[in-house]
Amino acid sequence: MTHLTREGVSVVLAPSPSGVPVLLHWGAALGDLADDDVESLLALHTPATPHSALDAPRLRGVVGEAGSGFTGLPGLTGWRPGGASVAPRLRSWTWAPHDDPAVGVRVSSTDDEAGWAVDVDLGLTPEGLVLLRTTVTNVGTGALVLGQVRNALPVAARATELLDLTGRWTRERTPQRGPWRIGTHLREGRHGRTGHDASLLLAAGTPGFGFGHGEVWATHVAWSGDHAAYAERTPEGECLLGGGELLADGEVVLEPGASYASPALVGSYAADGLDGVSARFHAWLRRTRPLTRPRPVLVNTWEATYFDHDLAGLTALADAAAEVGAERFVLDDGWFLGRRDDRAGLGDWTVDPAVWPQGLHPLVDHVHQAGMDFGLWVEPEMVNVDSDLVRAHPDWVLRGRADLPDEWRHQQVLDLRVPAAYAHVRDALLALLDAYPIAFLKWDHNRDLVDVGAAVHGQTTAFYALLDELRATRPDLEIETCASGGGRVDLGVLARTDRVWASDTIDAVERQRIQRWTSLLVPPERLGAHVGGPVAHTTGRRHTLGFRAATALLGHLGIEWDVRGLDADQRAELGEWVRLHQRLRPLLATGRLVRGDHPDPAVVTTGIVAPDRAEAWYVVALVDSTLTQGPTPVTLPGLDPSRRYAVRDVTPAGHQAKGHIGASWLDGHGHVAAGSALGALGVRLPVLLPETARVLHVVADA
Repeated sequence: MTHLTREGVSVVLAPSPSGVPVLLHWGAALGDLADDDVESLLALHTPATPHSALDAPRLRGVVGEAGSGFTGLPGLTGWRPGGASVAPRLRSWTWAPHDDPAVGVRVSSTDDEAGWAVDVDLGLTPEGLVLLRTTVTNVGTGALVLGQVRNALPVAARATELLDLTGRWTRERTPQRGPWRIGTHLREGRHGRTGHDASLLLAAGTPGFGFGHGEVWATHVAWSGDHAAYAERTPEGECLLGGGELLADGEVVLEPGASYASPALVGSYAADGLDGVSARFHAWLRRTRPLTRPRPVLVNTWEATYFDHDLAGLTALADAAAEVGAERFVLDDGWFLGRRDDRAGLGDWTVDPAVWPQGLHPLVDHVHQAGMDFGLWVEPEMVNVDSDLVRAHPDWVLRGRADLPDEWRHQQVLDLRVPAAYAHVRDALLALLDAYPIAFLKWDHNRDLVDVGAAVHGQTTAFYALLDELRATRPDLEIETCASGGGRVDLGVLARTDRVWASDTIDAVERQRIQRWTSLLVPPERLGAHVGGPVAHTTGRRHTLGFRAATALLGHLGIEWDVRGLDADQRAELGEWVRLHQRLRPLLATGRLVRGDHPDPAVVTTGIVAPDRAEAWYVVALVDSTLTQGPTPVTLPGLDPSRRYAVRDVTPAGHQAKGHIGASWLDGHGHVAAGSALGALGVRLPVLLPETARVLHVVADA
């Protein structure tokens, strides 16, 4: 028996009467459990044997074997070339502590007849996250073609509602929820990357669960390629959340002695809603991938200049950005050989002498003199057919047949499984990093992998290897994951990068929703959030500077706007927002993210609360007209109910004056109230105009 318990969570793995490991419990902490307690629990939870069933009671093993009578999705499938499908029947198991201290136990079994050896690793992190992985080894005499390797965690039957996310380009992370019925709710991603429509988290909870209330169980597949996530209730009463890499036919073939290790299925349980689920993911990423410096406010050139690269214009942009407080200058697409639009140049990662006769040195030097560090956009996994690289090596283009795949944004994919292609792009990136003091790479991936055959697994592992190799040689380099916005957001890539570009839209209304749901997984200090121009390039909506800036305030702040043309008032207001962000930035990287549950969908509350709950910041935004004359009271979650807090409106004056109608307490110096009252009763805001926001600073009363 194995009982892992940390941070209010317990996981119990117990042997059935026949010795098969059974995940008996994942959820609230169970306290001290003796072996006798587990035996009793196992007996009390052993199902009855109906007339039309196997003659002995059936408990789902940790693998979920069809050969044992499990009627849900099987954990392991495969076949031998030239023969029938073959799945293991695992009966004799060994249990052992794992060599990795982060993993609690490894259970292992072998089916000599079918030629499968299976190891299942179960761990519970210091933050209370469950990690479940399966490794398969071919111990047969011929090749073993893997079908699917799935992991699944048990969920309490009282979790009767499901929530997951879908979306599209510029509308990523759109929630959908409904009842959890008998059967399988299956979400498959077949994009060759995580996908704009990826679920991110698949959550099950007690009826009506929200951000701050209800029991919630949620899982995530830590993989950046094709994947599957599912929720399943069987007629026998099992409730499971599971998933794994989605393998194409013949994609992974194990020769005798070879092994395949699944990506981790990561599970987060919380008794206090989705915010509690998020807190575990955020704490884990902060511990395992710590940031070594404050997140610098950046300016990105894309929506300011697009492909119009001109030294005089870009240095003027750098000066204007530095004037309002930017600390990093990122040169986006258009700097490399032949790249005057998006139809040519990808793959030729050398600075274009026609545009930059002295290289990037004059721009980089100017950026440094302005007090900023320098970042660069790259898309190393992609090529244009119109490039020197493809003309020299047409066989390096990833494809599943003789003809090239259909183009997507006028580009194709570089086959990183080819050692020479991998070495070419690695060496080109290292040459850039040697030539210029580059602090940051914006790493893009602007197409799905379509018609590439069974190549996604190999391409994804090569991408990971490339990131790992760069990070090993340049440990101080920061990398942003971007995939035409939010097309590659997962724990596999987050383990190797420092920032997420959540969406290609900077429309503040869309961003309020996208950032809200992306932050289920991504900590706020890693979530890129930019102040765009007055008119959003992707939607045509027009927003005030204050609303745009408030929307970006509680993320990794950036500016993606041609700030060269700002008048004095605009420069002053933007600078005030930047300084406000810099003031709260230390807390952003350490605090707990909270999101208010409000009955009016027009009201979106986002907050960050200090670990000791002595201080908090909240942005209350209206993304639409409210249902009532003014928004009903807005609660401020996460505060200590036993302490008293001073509540002040710190919205920069330019937006504050434009944002509401009539007088309110916000026009004064703030008031003091108990944390219990602020969390339960909240505060009533003035009659706010649609698409405006307020920033509240809450400090414990000394």
